[in-house]
Amino acid sequence: MYKKTLYLFTLLIITNPLYAAEGAYVGNFTDSYIAEDSTTTLSSKSFSLEERSVNKFVNEIFKDNILLTLNYMDGRIKTKSDIVWEDVTKPRSYQFELKPQETFAFHDQILEGYDNNGVKTTNAHFNYQDGFKSSGYLFGDGVCHLASLLYWASLDAGLTVHSPTDHDFAKINEVPKEYGVSIYYMPGGFEKSARQNLYITNNLDTPVSFIFSYDGKVLSVDVTKFKS
Repeated sequence: MYKKTLYLFTLLIITNPLYAAEGAYVGNFTDSYIAEDSTTTLSSKSFSLEERSVNKFVNEIFKDNILLTLNYMDGRIKTKSDIVWEDVTKPRSYQFELKPQETFAFHDQILEGYDNNGVKTTNAHFNYQDGFKSSGYLFGDGVCHLASLLYWASLDAGLTVHSPTDHDFAKINEVPKEYGVSIYYMPGGFEKSARQNLYITNNLDTPVSFIFSYDGKVLSVDVTKFKS
């Protein structure tokens, strides 16, 4: 029985990209290797990165900026000089964890009251200096879509979520309107930026993990926790 269990666990490590060295998240996101049968999924949401805009050029900008944000979040990229777009856009998984009462903010200009909760962020500022692209309006076009997907999943998981500014000025494909999040970051514009942010606090008594998976077309996020 022991040998059979060891074989199944080894097979899981080999076949699951979340257990591969390349899949382990780094930076301010603690390494986590969680056996599949020890967790339960609280929420699962997804959308296609081929459907961010009906304009093909704009869609590619949105897709690239979404994937670049995940690479910053995961610690694979720390500065613009690290960006290799062929690698950024590869299918892979990403993950971060929130301990009980810990908060995630989409960027680091944070409203008062959240700055003492051990805040984690995407580590990105969505600007030219970070290597983000523009479709002609703003650098970082598309990151609101990622924040909205995360907001939707987090609310569905029962976590404490605050989105001060909604995205009612534009439709976000495949995300219900009520979950639209407006993200904005401007150096020196602290109050405006802090209010165009997304705040997720783990109100549970066990850590929760956010597992993103991109298969080359669809981006999904699962919110999981340890089983009681």
